[in-house]
Amino acid sequence: MYSGLVHAHSGLRWLALVLLIAAAFVAFRRWQGRDEFTEGNRKLYLYTFIMIHIQLTLGLILYFISPKVNFSDLGNKVYRFYTVEHSVGMLIAITLITLGYIRAKRAAGPINKHRTVFIFYTVGLLIILASIPWPGRVPGVGLY
Repeated sequence: MYSGLVHAHSGLRWLALVLLIAAAFVAFRRWQGRDEFTEGNRKLYLYTFIMIHIQLTLGLILYFISPKVNFSDLGNKVYRFYTVEHSVGMLIAITLITLGYIRAKRAAGPINKHRTVFIFYTVGLLIILASIPWPGRVPGVGLY
């Protein structure tokens, strides 16, 4: 079960990143072009929101069952990364993306909607990219 969850969380990461990049790109283009807020835009932003929250759910399950989460040995870089750095960074990013989605739904006018999505999703994306266990970032930490 653990291995399957790790692979699902790691594999779906790419879909989440592609959706997040696409949503931020579309939001920027539509904001700068002063374009209308279409049903397609709403769906893209919603699907991105949903995929990010699927990743959150998988990540929370892994947080409680992973042998890489260890509060008793935070001097170990791998344990500290997964126990604190990765999880806190991702929670901050997901909170920002969630706030952006909710604020965009309530925003008046299409330009404000697109601008809100762009700002919150882009900041969330940058935090996510900084929190992913890229190879070479922390010794002993890899993409799985």
